Amino acid sequence: MAKQGVTKIDIKQVLAQKAPKASRKIPGFIVDYLIRTVHQEELNDILTRYHDKEGVDFMRELIGYFDLTLDLVHEENIPTEGRYIFASNHPLGGLDGICLSAVIGSRFEGRIKYPVNDLLLYLSNLKSIFVPINKHGTQGKDNARMLEEAFASDDQIITFPAGLCSRKIGGKIQDLEWKKSFIQKAVQYKRDIVPVYFDGKNSNFFYNLARIRKALGIKMNYEMIYLPDEMFRSKHKTFRIYFGKPIPWQTFDNGKKPAEWAEWIKNKVYKLKD
Repeated sequence: MAKQGVTKIDIKQVLAQKAPKASRKIPGFIVDYLIRTVHQEELNDILTRYHDKEGVDFMRELIGYFDLTLDLVHEENIPTEGRYIFASNHPLGGLDGICLSAVIGSRFEGRIKYPVNDLLLYLSNLKSIFVPINKHGTQGKDNARMLEEAFASDDQIITFPAGLCSRKIGGKIQDLEWKKSFIQKAVQYKRDIVPVYFDGKNSNFFYNLARIRKALGIKMNYEMIYLPDEMFRSKHKTFRIYFGKPIPWQTFDNGKKPAEWAEWIKNKVYKLKD
């Protein structure tokens, strides 16, 4: 039995709320498959086990639950004061965010904000650090306001500018295009950017599914359904995280367009491993 006050994940309820018409047409065996694929039972066990933990404290517990070892390279580049945007590649789509939140949040007394897909708000333990982004519809006024408030605050911002997790492109695991908005926010709110490279990858199954889906001309990112499964596959692993020196926000002048600056930062991130 769940402990009192624990908000459990219910895939059937999520489908009904996010796609009320379509959800009624989905066969029961497909819903059951989704429940197994996203590890609903295991996720609810985590939420129950750590029901009294929130935000960065909850993220730290997850590091222990998944038995992860983090090797921090150039840790001295993590600032101790000021307001920053930590911009990272996004190889895993789940554990990378957990690890970065735990590492950076621990250094700033839990004062972080993390723009995420609004579906992740179903993880009630993390609502205090998540800023919802609607990736499957129009960004509502409330979400837009919350995003602006986050950048205007003294909290540190952790962002994956690609939005989606990395894919295998030309035989290499790399991000898709980095969106320019984090550059614009850096200038608008006078936040220096700390480049971060997270060394990791998902299974070949994930990348092959993405490749086949794209080859068939299917726009819906069906492979994303398997990200929770990828997360549970990564138990007991060691991840290396590289931190670059902060880049002053004044760097992003009119010499390049915001999209070009975003690509420039992306290139610097991938060179951190060299």
